[in-house]
Amino acid sequence: MAALQKRRHQSGLVVLVILLGILGGLGARQIRYSIPEELDKGSFVGNIADDLGLELQELGERGVRIVSRDRMQLFSLNLRSGNLVTADRIDREELCAQTAQCLVSFNILIEDKLNLYPIEVEILDINDNTPRFFREELEVKILENAPPSSRFPLMEVYDLDVGMNSLQGFKLSKNSHFSVDVQSEGDRPKYPELVLEHALDREGDAVHHLILTAVDGGEPVRSGTARILVTVLDVNDNAPVFTQPVYRVSVPENLPVGTPVLSVNATDQDEGVHAEVMYSFLRVTEKISKIFCLNVFTGEISISANLDYEDSSFYELDVEARDRPGLLDRAKVLITILDVNDNVPEVVVTSGSRSVAESMPPGTVIALFQVYDRDSGLNGLVTCSISRSMPFELEKSVDNYYRLVTNTVLDREQVSLYNITVTVTDKGIPPLSTETLIYLNVADINDNPPAFPHSSYSVYIPENNPRGASIFSVTAHDPDSHENAQVTYSLSEDTLRGAPLSSYVSINSDTGVLYALHSFDYEQFRDLQLRVTAQDSGDPPLSSNVSLSIFILDQNDNTPEILYPALPTDGSTGVELAPRSAEPGYLVTKVVAVDRDSGQNAWLSYRLLKASEPGLFAVGLHTGEVRTARALQDRDALKQSLVVAVQDHGQPPLSATVTLTVAVADSIPDVLTDLGSIRPSADPDDSDLTLYLVVAVAAVSCVFLAFVIVLLGLRLRRWHSSRLLQAAGVGLAGVPASSFVGVDGVRAFLQTYSREVSVRADSGESHVIFPQPNYADTLISGESCGKSEPLLIQEDSGFCKEEDSLVQQAPPNTDWRFSQAQRPGTSGSQNGDETGTWPNNQFDTEMLQAMILASASEAADGGSTLGGGAGTMGLSARYGPQFTLQHVPDYRQNVYIPGSNATLTNAAAKRDGKAPTGGNGNKKKSGKKEKK
Repeated sequence: MAALQKRRHQSGLVVLVILLGILGGLGARQIRYSIPEELDKGSFVGNIADDLGLELQELGERGVRIVSRDRMQLFSLNLRSGNLVTADRIDREELCAQTAQCLVSFNILIEDKLNLYPIEVEILDINDNTPRFFREELEVKILENAPPSSRFPLMEVYDLDVGMNSLQGFKLSKNSHFSVDVQSEGDRPKYPELVLEHALDREGDAVHHLILTAVDGGEPVRSGTARILVTVLDVNDNAPVFTQPVYRVSVPENLPVGTPVLSVNATDQDEGVHAEVMYSFLRVTEKISKIFCLNVFTGEISISANLDYEDSSFYELDVEARDRPGLLDRAKVLITILDVNDNVPEVVVTSGSRSVAESMPPGTVIALFQVYDRDSGLNGLVTCSISRSMPFELEKSVDNYYRLVTNTVLDREQVSLYNITVTVTDKGIPPLSTETLIYLNVADINDNPPAFPHSSYSVYIPENNPRGASIFSVTAHDPDSHENAQVTYSLSEDTLRGAPLSSYVSINSDTGVLYALHSFDYEQFRDLQLRVTAQDSGDPPLSSNVSLSIFILDQNDNTPEILYPALPTDGSTGVELAPRSAEPGYLVTKVVAVDRDSGQNAWLSYRLLKASEPGLFAVGLHTGEVRTARALQDRDALKQSLVVAVQDHGQPPLSATVTLTVAVADSIPDVLTDLGSIRPSADPDDSDLTLYLVVAVAAVSCVFLAFVIVLLGLRLRRWHSSRLLQAAGVGLAGVPASSFVGVDGVRAFLQTYSREVSVRADSGESHVIFPQPNYADTLISGESCGKSEPLLIQEDSGFCKEEDSLVQQAPPNTDWRFSQAQRPGTSGSQNGDETGTWPNNQFDTEMLQAMILASASEAADGGSTLGGGAGTMGLSARYGPQFTLQHVPDYRQNVYIPGSNATLTNAAAKRDGKAPTGGNGNKKKSGKKEKK
C-alpha cells in the first residue's frame, strides 16, 4: 500500500514538473522538461512533436533525432508518438552528485534542414538514499576533567540526496552526560559533535555506550545509526593545535605523481608521549584516497595519482592531529586545481552528406559538426577554420555547432572529390589543435556536351577500297561521368547522287569507327561531305557535330587509251607515208593517248617497243611524235612496222601498245615502181639466198599490190560518198574513219592533213604527187576556199562552193583559247620537243580530258558546224571536211602534218621561222611541188 501511494505521489510530481517546465519554457529559447529520478525505462518526459510544431509523420520524413556528445544516452525519441522518453533508469546522485540542480542538456536535430533545438531536462531528487556514517563505530576519548559544554567531533555522515531529502538532524540515545549538536555553514556538510552536559567521573563510569541516529527530511523519513564508545581518560593538559585552521593551496593539474602539495603542522605543549602528534584525514572517499596521500608523522600531503581539472577542480580535506592520550585538533585543507591546456579540441560530425550534386546553389549545407575542448577558460576557447582556397565556408550555430556550406556552385569536371580539412585550435599557451577530414563527392549532372578535338576532319582514302573497310575513327570526349559520358555516334541524313549517304558509309555508334559500304571510284566522285553527331546518354541528352570530308585518292586503275591512230572500223589499215627525201627529225605521225586517271597516274610516256628497221625511227618520250632518226636510204624497206608502247607513271604502271605501218615513198606509184625494180641476184653461188629473196619480194609485192588496190577502192568509195554528201548539203562523207577518235562511242576529229593532189594528163597513167606540207598553223577560212589552188582537183572546188551555200557560221569565240604557257596537254609537251614539260598537276590532266570529252560530245550532237567556214580546220580531198572549233579546246598541239618537222602549234611555227597566219584563214605554202 505504501509503495502504491509512493508511485501515485511520483506520478503527480512528474505531471507537475512537466507543466512547470512547459510553462517556464514558453518564453525561453530552449525546451525544458523536469522529471524525477529513478523512473522506469520508457517513462514519458515530454512531447517533442507538439513542442516543435511538427506532425508525427514529419518526424521520420525529416530525420528528427537526438544528438549529444555524451557517451551514454539517457533519453530516446519515439517517432511513432513524438514523445521523449527515458532510455534507462536515471540516478541523479550518479549523474550530478551533490549539485543542487541537476540538468541534462542535449539537442534535437532536424536532418533535412540541419536545424538544432537545445533541450534541457532537470532531474529532480527523490529520497532514495539513507544517511550513512563513514564508520559504524567510533571511539571517543574524553579526559575526566573535561568541562561541561565541551564538544567532541564525531564521524562524518553523508546523504547523497539533496534538499529536504538530505540529512536534517541527529538523535542521541538517552543518557545523562552527553547530547548531540550539529555545526553547519550554509550548504556545507553537517558535522555532528558530542556535547558534554555533565562532568565525567572516570572512577564512576569509565566507558559510555551511545547510539547516534542521523535522520533526513524525506518522505518517508530515512535514518542511519552509528555506535559511539566514550572512554574517560586521565588528565592530559594540552591538546595538539594546528598552526592555522585552514590551509589553502593551488596546484596545476599536470603535477607528476608523488609531488608534495603542502604540509600541515600541529603542535602540543605537553611533553613526552603526550606530545607525539599523528595526522589523519577525517573524511576520505575512495576517490580522494587514490589522489592524495597524507604522511601520518610529518603531515605532508602529496599526489598519488594524476590530477585532472576536468574531473574535479577543487578538493576540500579535513585533517586531524591527535596526540597519544587522544587529544586532537582539526584543520581544513582547500586544494584548488589549476587548468592546464592538456586537452586537444575535438570535432564530432553530427550529420552530413557525403555527396552533393554539382548544380546545387551556394549555401547548401554539407555537414553539421560540433567542436569542444574539455579545458576551461582560454584553454577551452576554440576557433574553427577551413582552407580559404576551397569553395566552402563555416557558419556557427548554437552550442559550438558549425555548419559547412558551399559558397559557390561546384563543378565536378574541375574537382570531383574534396578533402575538406577542418582545423580546430584552442587559445591556450601553447595552443593545441586538431584536424578532421570531411570527404565530399561531387555528383555529376549532364552539363557538358561531347566535344570533338577538332572542328572538322579531312580523310584521304584510295579508291577501289574493299567493302566494309575501316576508313577513319572519330572520338568525342565528354567530361561528365557514367551515363552522362557515354557517347554514341551517328551520321546526319543526307543523299549523294540520289542515294542515302548511309548506303555509302556507316559508323559504329559505340566506337565512332567509319566503315565504307562501297568500293569508291575516283572517276565517279572524288569527295564525300559528312556530318557526324556525338550524343551522350544523359537526361536530357546533349550533342555536338563535326564535319568530315572524305577525299578519294586516285589509283592507277585505268590503262592509257590510244586516241590516234584508232582501230579502223571499215576493215582498212592505216598507213603513214614518209618520203625518201625526209631529213632526220621528219615528223611521220603522232600517237595521241589519254588516261582517265589523274595526276601522276595520267602522265604518259611513249617509247618505241619494236621496229622492223631499228634506228630508223624515234618516238618522242613525252610527245608521242614519230620522227625519222636518220635520213632514209634506198636500202631501207618500203614498209616499216613500228610498235609504240604508251605507259603511265602510276604504281604499278599500266601500258597500251599500237602498231604503226609506215610506207617509205614519195608517192603511191613510186611505191609500185620501187617494188618492181627489185631484181634477184644472178650469183650462182647464192641460189638459195636468191630463191628466198625472190619469194620474199614476191610476197611483199603481192601484199603491197593488194594494199594499193584496197587503197584505191577506199579512195573511190570516199569520193563517191563525198559527192553524195555534197548533193545533200552535208560535208562529212570524205572524212576517213582513221581521222576520228572514239571516246565512249562519240567520235571527234583530231588530225588535219593538208595534201595537194593532181592528175597528169600527158601520159596514160595518173599518179599522186605529195609535195612538202604547209607549216602554217592557222585554220582554213571561207576566203581560202574561194581561192582555189591550181593544183587542187575540181572536187575540192565543188566542196567549197557547196559550203558557201550553207548558213554562214559565226566567228569563233577566242575566249576559250589558252596561252602557250597555260595550254593543257595529255600526251605531248607544250613546245612539241622531246624535253616538253609535263602537265603542272593532276588538274591540268583532268582539264584536258574534260576538253576532249566535251569536244567529242559536241561533235556527236551535231552542234559543230562542219564545213569550210571560219573557225574550222581545212581538210584535203583525202581526209574529207572540217568541223568547227568554236567551243572545242585547242588540240593543235596534237595535230601534225606528215612530211614536216613540227606540229601544228604556235611554238612550232616560231621554231621553224614561220610567222603565224593571219586571221583571214589563207594558207601559205612552205615548200615547192616535186615532180618525179
